[in-house]
Amino acid sequence: MHLTELISELITRFIDSTGYITVFIGMIMESMVIPLPSETILPFAGFLVVEGRFNFVAVVLIATVGSLIGSTISYLAGFYLGKPFVSKFGKYLLLDDEELATTEKFFHKHGEITVFVCRFIPVVRHLISIPAGTGKMQFAKFIAFTASGALLWNGILTYIGCVLKQHWDLVLKYSKVLDYLVLMILFALVALFILRHYKKSKKIS
Repeated sequence: MHLTELISELITRFIDSTGYITVFIGMIMESMVIPLPSETILPFAGFLVVEGRFNFVAVVLIATVGSLIGSTISYLAGFYLGKPFVSKFGKYLLLDDEELATTEKFFHKHGEITVFVCRFIPVVRHLISIPAGTGKMQFAKFIAFTASGALLWNGILTYIGCVLKQHWDLVLKYSKVLDYLVLMILFALVALFILRHYKKSKKIS
């Protein structure tokens, strides 16, 4: 069994054994300051849709409700507690101050529509709700942009999972290439993690 097949099987089995609750909690976490990407959850939920274990509409709706809850928590933290509090205690939830600062600049430069657009952008996706809160964005508008963006993105990811599962034999045919790609991505993520912490340690010293 190749690496790509092994990883996909392990994740799919875990989601299958825990049910929709993993999708729900995972999307809450992803929409807060915890960098758990939806790309590691929803496509595999799509696998289970094809296998008849999950329902497509249920997956997308549950994921979207989770996204709304997580985003709202971050929004309210920014709205009522402000950036200093979020920055101070966010480190316990793996909040990166540099990424938050970049997201804030992006929000102030492009306006409230970024709450919708950023649902499709990795990293800033789980941070954009904070500057929306600190910027006192109207709550009804925040919910509308977040819900529409999350619904569309969650639907796309789940559908991609369905398509991949339907053509899984073809995917496995090129699994060796995918294995190398996965290893390269993992290596790059580890290198980035080490580099960022090295830079931070130099600043502190």
